Amino acid sequence: MEYHQVSYAPRRVALKFMSKSFKRSVFGIAVALVVVVFVGGLLSGGVSAESDAAYKQMGVYEEVLHKIQSDYVTEPNMHTVTVGALHGLLESLDADSSYFTPEEFAAYQARANEGTAQVGLDVSKRYGYATVVSVVPGSPADMQAHINDGDMIESIGGKTTRVMSLAMIKLLLDGKPGTDVTFGLIRPGGKPQPEKVTLTRTQVAYPPMGVQEYENSSILYLKPGILDRQRVDQVIARLRAMRKDGNTKVLLDLRDVAEGDDAQGIRLANAFIQSGTLASVEGQTVPKQTFTAEASHFVTNAPLVVLVNNGTEGASEIVAAAVLDHKRGDVVGSRTFGGAIQQKTITLPDGAALLLTVAKYEAPDGSIIQDKAVTPNIVLNKTIDQFLAEEDDYAHPVPHPDDQLNKALEVLKQKSA
Repeated sequence: MEYHQVSYAPRRVALKFMSKSFKRSVFGIAVALVVVVFVGGLLSGGVSAESDAAYKQMGVYEEVLHKIQSDYVTEPNMHTVTVGALHGLLESLDADSSYFTPEEFAAYQARANEGTAQVGLDVSKRYGYATVVSVVPGSPADMQAHINDGDMIESIGGKTTRVMSLAMIKLLLDGKPGTDVTFGLIRPGGKPQPEKVTLTRTQVAYPPMGVQEYENSSILYLKPGILDRQRVDQVIARLRAMRKDGNTKVLLDLRDVAEGDDAQGIRLANAFIQSGTLASVEGQTVPKQTFTAEASHFVTNAPLVVLVNNGTEGASEIVAAAVLDHKRGDVVGSRTFGGAIQQKTITLPDGAALLLTVAKYEAPDGSIIQDKAVTPNIVLNKTIDQFLAEEDDYAHPVPHPDDQLNKALEVLKQKSA
């Protein structure tokens, strides 16, 4: 194959004949880049060396876009190119940061204002596609489609999730009660072609807190399901009643607990930990805040085991990390998903918006939970990443026998009350 060198007019000539769509493309990416990189520097009153370098990067973006427009095999749709670039820019930061086009942001706001129904899926992104973090028990996703942690949503409404932001994926899964959503589902170890799944959206409610007793009532088993204020109140009430009820040990099941309030996660950790650092949160524009255990909020020093899995995310990870780092008890199961962040919405001049991660929670040992997740000191089963990376067949574990629960009970039996 013979290649020919192509000469290009000077940059000022190229800019002179630049199309309006190209100029809008450069402007769109430039605005997003400025917001992402400068939001910290400008709000803190200064521009860092890194921010200054961003100006040079905008020149690189400009050159790349121009080469795409002038040399690509066919004349590209520059609006599509720009939107794809902006989605990729935000997603390169972390899976939770998202870019909204003006149309997407308008739909996002409208949906938030009108209230939504769901199918019972908590999702994030892995390997570019939407991946199920956890499934709400009793929801359509659970009862009708039997979806499990680690299943991948390849497409929604015929459009691949690879080009969607996480915020848009969640927006499309939700909707008005009684409406249907159709998506392509890939189950690890299942058929290579996506399985077409249609579910009817409904008002999904978390089941009541699971409470059981084992070993002649000595072990109190609690499964909150969600860590909001009401549910944490219920957990703490049961802990305070332990002595009266004859319970001497605690098994806290945080598997598939992916929803909740980070502040409630800290509060629950404090119920088991009397002193020391529980967690901290920090970002470029968010001053570091350290959460320290308060003796007045401490409830019990009973022997403790915490169950976690791939569906443990956010507030529940804060609890598990604190228990693990303080050696307050054992953490049993598989590595958690990796969440626990703070986000803010930043609107852009053209009506678009960024959903940007501005701070991340750290475990007491200083490790960032979103980056490293929480690895149990007693590891059972594989992580979502291991499931997706392996080529051999993987079948989701059957509900019974519950090897993680059995191991946790075994560990607790060996602890002295």
